[in-house]
Amino acid sequence: MSQGLPQPIHVHDTFTGTKRELVLRDPGSCGIYCCGPTVYGLCHVGNARAALVPDVVVRFLRQQGLRVKYVRNITDIDDKIIALAQVEGVAAMDVADRYADAYHSDMAALGMLDPDVEPRVSSHLEPIIALISRLVERGLAYAAEGDVYYRVAAFADYGKLGKRKPEELLEGAGSRVEVDARKESPLDFALWKAAKPGEPAWDSPWGAGRPGWHIECSAMCGTHLGETFDLHFGGRDLIFPHHENEIAQSQGAFGPGTFAQYWLHNGFIDFAGEKMSKSLGNFFTTREVLALHNAETVRYFLLTVHYRSGLNFDVRVDCPDCGAELDRDAQERGKCAACGAEPGRDALRGRVRFPGLEEADERLAYVYATLDGARRVLREAGAAAPALPAGPGPLLQAFCEHMRSDFNTGGALGTLSRPLAEVNTLLSTTKGVDKAARLQALAAFLADMEQVSAILGCFGAEPGQWLRSRRDLRAAKAGLDLAKVDALLVARREARATKDWARADAIRDEMAALGLTVMDGPDSSVWDFAQRV
Repeated sequence: MSQGLPQPIHVHDTFTGTKRELVLRDPGSCGIYCCGPTVYGLCHVGNARAALVPDVVVRFLRQQGLRVKYVRNITDIDDKIIALAQVEGVAAMDVADRYADAYHSDMAALGMLDPDVEPRVSSHLEPIIALISRLVERGLAYAAEGDVYYRVAAFADYGKLGKRKPEELLEGAGSRVEVDARKESPLDFALWKAAKPGEPAWDSPWGAGRPGWHIECSAMCGTHLGETFDLHFGGRDLIFPHHENEIAQSQGAFGPGTFAQYWLHNGFIDFAGEKMSKSLGNFFTTREVLALHNAETVRYFLLTVHYRSGLNFDVRVDCPDCGAELDRDAQERGKCAACGAEPGRDALRGRVRFPGLEEADERLAYVYATLDGARRVLREAGAAAPALPAGPGPLLQAFCEHMRSDFNTGGALGTLSRPLAEVNTLLSTTKGVDKAARLQALAAFLADMEQVSAILGCFGAEPGQWLRSRRDLRAAKAGLDLAKVDALLVARREARATKDWARADAIRDEMAALGLTVMDGPDSSVWDFAQRV
């Protein structure tokens, strides 16, 4: 056993650029910090992915028997929040509260765990000021007319996380950084910002003002996880300068080797390739996507690739006037090449489809249908559940092997393909199969899938209910006449009851033409959309 773990776990650490064994500071316990949202707008799918990665890691580590303390912050003091509040003519904290509530609602919809602690900047001004004061005392920060700056030149390891040399940063700073005579170096960054007229402010030893963005996370990490903790998560866009500056602040205050021991960063999400078309905008909010797809489908899709990899949301848009698919150029121009219509951005966004999510939905439905069938067979067997060997079965073992290799959810999901196919074979035929062995195999599959569900936050709904809900949602989107479908199904039942097989087959073909399939049971028949797996 390694550090309280049943088997070693290896993670890719951004700081060292290597895959390292996870060695916990306190065997059996793990402290995790995730940079949460700056709440000045609705979260987009990239924000959702950044929250999902640590969510699944926390689930997996707990499944492995660890005690986990998960901290994810809310940044509710920020320039962008203040700017939006001024535009709207409301208090900055009202803006922050509104969008923090929206973020919580979106995360709940996606099945995210609540963090054990969710600190807000506004309730941590005292530790923030104390940390800045410590840096000033150690010669790593200096005051300048009510502002306080971090002295980058005094921290020898600056740039190591982002693999950037300070001298190279300094050479390029002239064209990117506005000259400020109060700063000793263009690279120095703000720890405390002096108050400006009309902006919210708090008292400090340097005068009224508010904290800089980077110092906020350092102070909240220290408050809730201590000077040193295990895992720090965030998007790749935060590596430099945000996380680089967190390291400089925290290690500057408490010494080398403190702060996060491992840095894990998730890849970007692109829409339709490198960028979204101008006419459609360059991102979609989580709510826009959830209006089109089941939340679990979105969650499953985000988990199909390794968290460090980029993820592309393929986008398809059909012309509202003629129905032709618009290529990238047509999306850019906002004009249909087939009919010449110029529907405008809002109309085009209303016609957006995500083929990747559609495929994920099909795959998810396949898993749920398999779970539903396995449960039904065991239920109909009417006997006590077969005895199972102690410990994880082969399915769960293979799944967890990928999770222990840098939390590779894509590889872990891939291990389900063969067991799912084998179970469906058992469900479709009983010829030549020992009944007891069949029931035991199905029970073992369900037991392992229960653990997989707990780790991924997927496959945990009641299968029959989930499938019916999906079917009804698709029917509503397609404008399907449910009364007609039900009438066809009744007619088919009647034809089968009178052994009018030709009529029953004709009705089945009529339903197939609508994209539907019929499943016949001993006492009844049900319909669903035809699956593509």
